[in-house]
Amino acid sequence: MLPEATVRSGTQQVEAGMIAQVGDRLVVKGKHVGDGNKVGVITRLRHEDGSPPYEVRWEDGHTGLIFPGPETHIVREGE
Repeated sequence: MLPEATVRSGTQQVEAGMIAQVGDRLVVKGKHVGDGNKVGVITRLRHEDGSPPYEVRWEDGHTGLIFPGPETHIVREGE
């Protein structure tokens, strides 16, 4: 079973299995009061169906592999 996440479509948010495309933004909510969100761009998929894990280039320029958790959602490219 794939991890659940919020996928934003315009102003609508729906719960769905986490499926991404290259170019989508991955947003990880801060875990503590005062923490900001961490935002990155998905640069490579490990699975053709768009399921995790994802290679992400973060705002600070570093890249990494992530298995998104429940505090993570996807913002589609162009939204």
